[in-house]
Amino acid sequence: MIREILRMGDPRLLMPSVPVASVPSADLDALLADLRDTMHAADGAGLAAPQIGIPLRVVIFGVASNPRYPDAPPVPYTELVNPVLTPLGDESEDGWEGCLSVPGLRGVVSRWRRLRYDGLDPSGRPISREVEGFHARVVQHECDHLDGILYPMRMKDLSRFGFTDVLFPEAATAED
Repeated sequence: MIREILRMGDPRLLMPSVPVASVPSADLDALLADLRDTMHAADGAGLAAPQIGIPLRVVIFGVASNPRYPDAPPVPYTELVNPVLTPLGDESEDGWEGCLSVPGLRGVVSRWRRLRYDGLDPSGRPISREVEGFHARVVQHECDHLDGILYPMRMKDLSRFGFTDVLFPEAATAED
């Protein structure tokens, strides 16, 4: 089922999420189905449970070909429960980000360039991956939602924050 995506200003987006206690479960499967339907309907690169009003530590992400990120390298579709992120080194990089909860805007955010993420898949099997670049950025962005953080809260330079259609008029993409 396609769910409403909460937008910046909704206090539920600022609440820290709690771990999923039971994996696997029918409730988790239903949540993941709603996240998938909602993310695909919005052409998102990822979605976190808090964005649809569910304060659980669950994220999904993946990009094959996405009109919102036409130059992005592929990121394998992943359903990640109770994620833990570990930076691999001190190197960070700046990059433009958008968010389904902050529609129509983009901003430059500094993120770890390389990291490892660990968690569970929906069946309770461990997932552990070392990633870099855009993949690492997407994971960090989605996991921030689990801690009540929206990307504008991480921005250091608000002169690099604005409406997508003004910043990138040549792209004329769908609303973020």
